[in-house]
Amino acid sequence: MKSQILVAALGFISSATAAPSASIEARVAGAPIGYGAGTTGGAGGTTTTVKDCAALIAATDKKLTTKRIVYIDGLLSGCGIVDVGSNVSIFGKGTGSGVTDSGFRVRKGTNVIFQNLALGPAPPKGDILAIDESTQIWVDHNTFTSKGLVGGKDDYDGLLDITHAADMVTVSWNKFSGHWKGSLVGHSDNNAAEDTGKLHVTYHHNQFDKVNSRLPSVRFGTAHVFNSHITGTDTSGINSRMGAQVYVEANVFDNTNLAMVTDLDSKLPGSICDVNNLLTGTSTTRITQKCTLKIPYSYTAESASTVAASVANGAGVGKVSP
Repeated sequence: MKSQILVAALGFISSATAAPSASIEARVAGAPIGYGAGTTGGAGGTTTTVKDCAALIAATDKKLTTKRIVYIDGLLSGCGIVDVGSNVSIFGKGTGSGVTDSGFRVRKGTNVIFQNLALGPAPPKGDILAIDESTQIWVDHNTFTSKGLVGGKDDYDGLLDITHAADMVTVSWNKFSGHWKGSLVGHSDNNAAEDTGKLHVTYHHNQFDKVNSRLPSVRFGTAHVFNSHITGTDTSGINSRMGAQVYVEANVFDNTNLAMVTDLDSKLPGSICDVNNLLTGTSTTRITQKCTLKIPYSYTAESASTVAASVANGAGVGKVSP
């Protein structure tokens, strides 16, 4: 079923075998669903609380693989790009802990959780969160912020980029705002040899507010984007490129130019399945190829008519207490 334009309500949509939970937000806070299912981070390992950049860098050291839980207490500034190792959970305490003028990078790692963090802006030319050549990553209930649509679009890189054959990632219940580039999956048209068959990512219950493009933009990969709210986007929303398969389900697009597009920016098009999405205001689409993707996991998608309220109330930092 294709998008509905200016529709007040849509029916319940589900690929799950179980009845829907009374609180979707509460259900997903403890464990990821989608392609990142099974990610446990540092569960069962040692617990450390850090209050400065030096302690954060030491606790998350990319050379470490032992299970560990790292709590950030306060908003740490000027940490640079922090390289994160495997088998770690990085949690924020309270409603405003995280990093600013800093970013995280997971490279050749596995089993990492980022949850309840205030993130951004990043250092110039850097990502707030970069996931490269890594698997089993869960990014949940964080707030990604930048300086707004000012200056040049290349002054900063992405809010959340997933590249170089990263795989099995879930991005859930996050807020992204005020930035040129949102979330890139697959960094180059020329990287088919590495990326083909990888880059499986689930995005659900995220809010993108005044982010100019890449919500997400997907090359070569396989993405499921459901129950998210995208608003105030001038360039493009969900962009499927270079043979990517993107299943777009029960999202809300408010005033989003090219809310779904398959023939933009790359040498070859991608494909999109447009399923029960809600478009309002000036939102448009340009879908030239329909995807063939069948979602391989159980999940419950709520009606698009309730998504804006659910995401406003449940997404971002301060909604869970890890």
